[in-house]
Amino acid sequence: MTEEPTSNPIRSATTTTSNTSTVGFRYTEQHTPPEPRAISDVATVTFEHVFEVDARLMQRWVLQQEFPNWDSLRIMNSRHDHLDWMHRHFASKVITGSKILSEVDAAGRES
Repeated sequence: MTEEPTSNPIRSATTTTSNTSTVGFRYTEQHTPPEPRAISDVATVTFEHVFEVDARLMQRWVLQQEFPNWDSLRIMNSRHDHLDWMHRHFASKVITGSKILSEVDAAGRES
């Protein structure tokens, strides 16, 4: 049995042995994120621009879930779309974090 060449990337990653075939999927590559890098006492970075609360700080209260790497990146890449949708549907105005911090600093100086 010979297979015809194909441009399908999944099919081209398939190995055929007699009547069985397996797709070239590597569980470790998809389910093992890069080693987290601490950026403060409470935050880490795994993927570039993906900031997370250090999981050790949450383990007592929050059951930690494992996400495949592609899903973590999908969530991260869609966060602005989600925020835009929330603002369009629920916010009468949007206030930046820097504005809130400046108001908190000003209130702290007054007291």
